[in-house]
Amino acid sequence: MTENPLGYEKIPKLLKGFAIPSITAALVGSLYNIVDQIFIGQGVGYLGNAATNVSYPFSTICLAISLLVGIGSASRVSLYLGNKRPEAAAKAAGNGIVLMVILGLIYLAIGEILLDQLLILFGATTEVFPYAQQYAGITLAGMPFLIVTNGMSNLIRADGSPRYSMSCMVAGAIVNTILDPIFIFVLHWGILGAALATVLGQIFSFLLAVYYLWHFKTIHFEKNNFHLSVKESLKTCGMGISSSSNQIAITFVQIVLYNSLTYYGAQTVYGTDIPLAACGIVMKTNAIVLAIVVGISQGVQPIIGFNYGAKQYTRVREAYLLAIKWNLVVSSIGFFLFQCFPQLIISLFGEGDQLYFEFAVLFMRTYLFMVLVNGVQLLSSSFFTAIGKAMKGALLALTRQVFFLIPLLVALPLRFGIMGVLLAGPVADFSAFLLSIVMVGIELRKQQNTAQINSI
Repeated sequence: MTENPLGYEKIPKLLKGFAIPSITAALVGSLYNIVDQIFIGQGVGYLGNAATNVSYPFSTICLAISLLVGIGSASRVSLYLGNKRPEAAAKAAGNGIVLMVILGLIYLAIGEILLDQLLILFGATTEVFPYAQQYAGITLAGMPFLIVTNGMSNLIRADGSPRYSMSCMVAGAIVNTILDPIFIFVLHWGILGAALATVLGQIFSFLLAVYYLWHFKTIHFEKNNFHLSVKESLKTCGMGISSSSNQIAITFVQIVLYNSLTYYGAQTVYGTDIPLAACGIVMKTNAIVLAIVVGISQGVQPIIGFNYGAKQYTRVREAYLLAIKWNLVVSSIGFFLFQCFPQLIISLFGEGDQLYFEFAVLFMRTYLFMVLVNGVQLLSSSFFTAIGKAMKGALLALTRQVFFLIPLLVALPLRFGIMGVLLAGPVADFSAFLLSIVMVGIELRKQQNTAQINSI
């Protein structure tokens, strides 16, 4: 077996090598929805944008499943490789791949059966529902492919091939971007064309990811590695629960947020559809910043996991702190753009009347005011997952969404109306940031003390 550079290469070089492809892959993943949003906004209008918005929880649930198995499998692989147990790593990876396929098919079946009921739950209004039904009905077919691709991407990074992982996602996005204008504007398929382009891009990425099965460098697969084991599956899910729970929490937030916007929007001049459409643009624009943070998180995860398994705690600390610095740089740029050029950003997604732009600008500036620090919680949650402390990671993952944001989305509008919905975001972001730095600070001190004791 090839010696893994995660244990000896300089941390800045490793993070650059792993994070940049991961960032690219994560950005590409978010661009699937953003590209659709832009073309649909230009070709269908803001009701089409609102339709992709209420369909978006299907994607976040899909990502939650892929993170549950993908991050869980990759974390176990990194820890096993750090402990020099390649056979155990192969078993964890093979079981994870089988689990991805099974969960993807189950999710597709449930989604199609309950499609109408779920769209109403997600906040689809009477005007938006027909568009959302068409869009989500087709994009659900691509979810099993997306689950396997995202899950495999984590395993490929853990194997030391972040560039290939990036290539899988980029290739699919290119297919999607080429087909979108053809299907929408040339063939005049509208929102159905956008959905079909997305699925075809996902299938292409899936084929590239599966091809890597025969090219793993640090893992040698045997046939018996691809048998589903309940015991192995539970271990994998236990490791991936923190990353997954964050996405599940985001889904609940989306449901509460969309319904709050339509309820309180109906009491204002903006009505129900304008807040829903504006929310989709703001959230998916912010998804670009979050995708970069997710990419940094995924890039640093194998570095932290391997070195923690090898008991090289100084390298663990260095990797985490460097990832935080990268995050702060990216978040600062995002803050500047969201506060200074909101109307320019929003106009990329199509035209609207004065009320539409008025609310969208207010939404972006208010809800994303604490974007400077909201990535710290995500990175900290992944940090605990990488070192095998999945419960702490899960707890931290839930703080921003469940413990802070959802209660604030319910409480603040009672006093401030629709403005309370917008204020809930920055208040929750700052609260989660404070808790994150306390929890990680305690853990890093423990590791430092352990390293000092071991050196005696």
